[in-house]
Amino acid sequence: MESNKQHVTASLIFAITTAVIGSFQFGYNIGVINAPEAIINDFINYTMEKSLEDLPSEMLLTTLWSLSVAIFTVGGMIGSFSVGLFLNRFGRCNSMLIVNLLAIIGGGLMGLCKLVESVVMLILGRLVIGLFCGLSTGFVPVYIGEVSPTALRGAFGTLHQLAIVIGILVSQVFGLNVILGTDDLWPVLLGFPILPAILQCIALLFCPESPRFLLIIRKEEDKAKKILQRLWGTQDVTQELQEMKDESARMAQEKQVTVLELFRVRNYQQPILISIMLQLAQQLSGINAVFYYSTGIFKDAGVEEPIYATIGAGVVNTIFTVVSLFLVEKAGRRTLLMTGLGGMAFCTSLMSVSLVLKNSYNWMSFILIGAILIFVAFFEIGPGPIPWFIVAELFSQGPRPAAMAVAACSNWTSNFFIALLFPFAESHLGPYIFIIFTGFLMAFLMFTFFKVPETRGRTFEEITRSFEGQAQEADRAQGGPAVEMNRAQPSKETSADS
Repeated sequence: MESNKQHVTASLIFAITTAVIGSFQFGYNIGVINAPEAIINDFINYTMEKSLEDLPSEMLLTTLWSLSVAIFTVGGMIGSFSVGLFLNRFGRCNSMLIVNLLAIIGGGLMGLCKLVESVVMLILGRLVIGLFCGLSTGFVPVYIGEVSPTALRGAFGTLHQLAIVIGILVSQVFGLNVILGTDDLWPVLLGFPILPAILQCIALLFCPESPRFLLIIRKEEDKAKKILQRLWGTQDVTQELQEMKDESARMAQEKQVTVLELFRVRNYQQPILISIMLQLAQQLSGINAVFYYSTGIFKDAGVEEPIYATIGAGVVNTIFTVVSLFLVEKAGRRTLLMTGLGGMAFCTSLMSVSLVLKNSYNWMSFILIGAILIFVAFFEIGPGPIPWFIVAELFSQGPRPAAMAVAACSNWTSNFFIALLFPFAESHLGPYIFIIFTGFLMAFLMFTFFKVPETRGRTFEEITRSFEGQAQEADRAQGGPAVEMNRAQPSKETSADS
């Protein structure tokens, strides 16, 4: 009944739109480096020729280019693992505000690297912007999850992924050689993140802090109540405030949850396993292998202007993220995850068959292109958006920052290894490379079927208590050491039994 009284207000839309600017930055910086690859390589070659007495070796040039690309994910890994250091100390809004300084510094370094003829500045700028994006991928889903009404939490959580794919698409369009992908303007292309960073800083000054953070961490109940009323357009927020108070009472009995405790304490083991596996499912599905190398794949398929086909895939990416936004609260998280993973497994199988047969049958090239586009569509139906926001749903306020840090770090780490290893795997396996992703997808589909719960329409407290119930059942079944471990955490047992 209470959820029927909650409304989508202008304040809520403004707050969420402001937050997902950070998600847009993540997507933009994923895609921005690809289009001007040849031009940036020429810049690296020219700069090294000036600074070295001898001509730079091919190995050195390749290493510097690879470092310029890969250092972004290294920064992301470091940043994502630092999420917990910010969220409870500075709050959600202040954390997003502070780290925009990294976006401005990173964009400035990349934007000025050509002027000062420094490859080091380019690489350092990619590292710093990666740090910013790693932190943002932790901050944004938590903030959205905490300000959204329960009935709309999944739909609004999808906006994080929508902003990412819009960022990728914008970077692809801006990178065309008729816009910013030119020899003179590519530094502007890389330095563009400064503008959305400044815009977000200004907008954040008018955004409310997370009411859950204010009540549970800061103990400012009156302020949290006013923000809830303004965000949700209702005066009756008694039920939500009581849920937060219950969560606050739970936290008062617990010590602060660390990353290690997520793996050692029985109550957290199941949700952290799910969080990590869903992040791995997103990356090991092969989606970034397709996006990193889609231009080459489309070229092999006979597309005359493969960059436009890649942009077409980006458009499909965006459209089906919007579709997911409308489906997630109707079909549920678990159903969409399984639908997406199963559909992607079929498409990767079809992609491998098409790659094997396209030299024998010309029409197989069209099957390959269609399979890639449908693969992208299935990704955005479930495995793309859901792993980001479901982490915030699986954990209560206490362990949530640490859990988000672990999940985001898992995503960035697997992303890094896919980007690093895919070209080598492709050189050995050729057209059969996507069979590996089929195997991964089927494994993750089975995991989702047996292990992932449905969280649609359930409060944070209800979800937390369900995992505590499972932990108690496991303890009773195993006895001995497992029970002793939970006895070491008496506050969790007390809270679960209350």
